[in-house]
Amino acid sequence: MVFSAAYDSLDFRIYWLGGEAVTDGTRLYREQLADHWFTNTPFMAALFTPLAGLPLLFARMLWQLAALAAFVRACAVTGKLAGRRVSLTLAAAAGLLLEPVWHSFFLGQVNLFLLALVLADMHRVALGRPAGIGIGIATAVKLTPAVFVVLLLLTRRTKDAVTATATFAVCTLLAYAIAPEASRLYWLHTFYDTSRVGVPYISNQSPYGALTRILRGTAEVGDWYTAVPLTIGVLGLLLAAAWARRGDWLSATAVTGVTGLLVSPISWAHHWVWVVPALAVLLRDNGRRAAICGYVLFVLSPLWWTPHNGDPRQYGLHFLTPVANCYLLAGVVFLAHMAVRLRGTSGHGERPRPGDAGDASRAVRDPGWVRDG
Repeated sequence: MVFSAAYDSLDFRIYWLGGEAVTDGTRLYREQLADHWFTNTPFMAALFTPLAGLPLLFARMLWQLAALAAFVRACAVTGKLAGRRVSLTLAAAAGLLLEPVWHSFFLGQVNLFLLALVLADMHRVALGRPAGIGIGIATAVKLTPAVFVVLLLLTRRTKDAVTATATFAVCTLLAYAIAPEASRLYWLHTFYDTSRVGVPYISNQSPYGALTRILRGTAEVGDWYTAVPLTIGVLGLLLAAAWARRGDWLSATAVTGVTGLLVSPISWAHHWVWVVPALAVLLRDNGRRAAICGYVLFVLSPLWWTPHNGDPRQYGLHFLTPVANCYLLAGVVFLAHMAVRLRGTSGHGERPRPGDAGDASRAVRDPGWVRDG
């Protein structure tokens, strides 16, 4: 509350101004707000129309409190997906130290809401209940959660995929009814225009961002790059679907979230809140050393220790390149780790033993239940 009152979070200010500009023709995307472009969907801007009617300070404090509630809920659902009883206070406190999490609060970002929406839906999928609304809303706000719709299709959760797609369509059409001119401009031109953001900025921990820094500019990354996210997307989603078929929806969710980050051309450091379910997977499966290393990496966030903000030394290939792209490398290592573990595993990452089939089924139905061993 003190931080929310004292600090004018830049991205929240842009959202707040977007709520004012969304109904004013194409101004939302034609003019900069707080000296920055509004890059989210018209639906995101429309959601901020009520908040735009409130004083900025009050609106920001409400938003940050809601973001905290969303993060606590995301931690709780992650614990349920893991089938483990955990201290929610401890999990949330530890999670707040992760750079993607506190960076989201620092900027007043929407990431924690998207994480909570998607995790809630994936928990319903794990329980065999109808799902898709949360994923659809998240996708209408920011397009990257659409990767979970593909996961639903691959795992034959067709009704849930249709629900998610229909929810996305309803939200998008609602935004079009509110702001038709801005919607047309966004979907026909703006949403694929990466020139409106600083692709080489060190915070962009996507393969595209890394290659842009290494090759010294976006002009050097040719059409051949299309094969990179396509390959990562296919392999990552097939891996996630394989974990889902084993009944391990936490692993499937974590793998899909990380895959989405590696497929997107823009994956800012604060987008990497998917480290939360990824760390939960490692802890649940007794990968404590890997979990500790991952946790320390995302707490210390050494990418910020390297030259950036236009420093000429941030470009090219040199000994600091792995550090400057440490989130990206951590995501690749996590997917490789999950691919290696997939072989010879069955349900929740364990080798099958007599009686395990029933236990795994019970764990999915009642995630709060923990087997004694």
